[in-house]
Amino acid sequence: MSGPLVIVGDSLLDVDVEGTADRLAPDAPVPVVEGQAEHHRPGGAGLAALLAARDGTRVVLITAMGDDPSGRCLEGLLSPSVEIVRLPLRGTTVRKTRVRARGQTLVRIDTGDGRAMGRPGQVASASAFARAADALAAASAVLVADYGRGVADLLREPLRGLDVPLVWDPHPRGSLPVPGCALVTPSEAEARGMCEEPYVSPERTARRLVRDLDAEAVAITLGERGAMLARRGGRFGPVPVPHVAAGTDACGAGDRFAAAAALALADGASTEDAVARAVGEATRFVEEGGAAALRLPRPAAESPVPFAPGASAFEVAAAVRAAGGRLIATGGCFDLLHAGHVSLLRRARALGDALVVCVNSDDSIRRLKGPSRPLVSERDRVEVLRALGCVDAVTVFDEDTPSQVIERLCPDVWVKGGDYDERSMPEAEAVRRAGGEVVILPTVPGYSTTGLIAAARAAS
Repeated sequence: MSGPLVIVGDSLLDVDVEGTADRLAPDAPVPVVEGQAEHHRPGGAGLAALLAARDGTRVVLITAMGDDPSGRCLEGLLSPSVEIVRLPLRGTTVRKTRVRARGQTLVRIDTGDGRAMGRPGQVASASAFARAADALAAASAVLVADYGRGVADLLREPLRGLDVPLVWDPHPRGSLPVPGCALVTPSEAEARGMCEEPYVSPERTARRLVRDLDAEAVAITLGERGAMLARRGGRFGPVPVPHVAAGTDACGAGDRFAAAAALALADGASTEDAVARAVGEATRFVEEGGAAALRLPRPAAESPVPFAPGASAFEVAAAVRAAGGRLIATGGCFDLLHAGHVSLLRRARALGDALVVCVNSDDSIRRLKGPSRPLVSERDRVEVLRALGCVDAVTVFDEDTPSQVIERLCPDVWVKGGDYDERSMPEAEAVRRAGGEVVILPTVPGYSTTGLIAAARAAS
């Protein structure tokens, strides 16, 4: 993949209230759920984007969110992993709350009436639409996750005639896909509603939809039966599941299927291979518990944790702990600060209530990278980092690894860029001893200090 996977569609906030139900209410024959935990996650296009990003892919999400508590929570959940192009929303962000007991959903409560608004020519949204057009132009593949809230309608014209694979995951409340899609992925119920003739079988419906929608291929998802794939020219056939998933909660399986198919097509897979891969990924997703099994770091608090301006890293850490907040920390040389660094720091800060940056001293960098480094002195590197709005405090360590400073700070989350993995991270054990977790965020392609230095030397 040369460019990002771009996902276009309607995002919403999913909330699971988990508890136990061992008795009926005295005033009505309904179960009393004693809530024990509440979990938030993105839904709709947001879930598809998050799942694709967890595969290690750079993802750009074009969506609409409101400036309300649900919208801010949704943005906080997504921004550490996904680049967001935010379109205006009329109304409030949609929130779907499932009340569950012992893994069984008892009731779902939907709130919010938001719909995407604006047009490319309107001044208020011109910048957002320009960013959306740029993202589509740079995409390696595009997935439309249409939940009927207007985003796909607003971008319908730019979606026509793309020269990269376009996958369209439809919804009963949404619009019909644009002609020429590489793949359309309705569920069996959605396919029934899209086909004008009486429903006879998945095979016949898939073949008819290929013609009616002028699509290259249609894959009707059939749950534990896999999918039925039909292609232009009359070719069709079933795509079975690799094995029957043991899980029972299929919430989000359609998003997992569509995202996996789009990623496979972006990698150059054939339609048959892409659908087979998507069936396998959706099956594993359900087996692992579906969307309900996702556990995401809590977004930053709406009310910032109070600490004095210019407070040290350890004073900030103490203030966050006293307020019951979430401390985020990261570390590195930060020699020649660039856009990749800034993106990582912004996304790290979105994971909690304060961000502390642990910086290698000059002596530490010389031992790690040789006598010609750093190019920028310790004092100046600290000064530049402190000037960033997403950084709350900076501390310098002189050791080869930040393990000692981590054990003093006790961060809830230690963040590193995607060119690391936990096994090759010497400080990971210190993070665990301090009671924290390691989160690895995708890096922005094309940015590295080594690359910048090499380019500058080549140009001199």
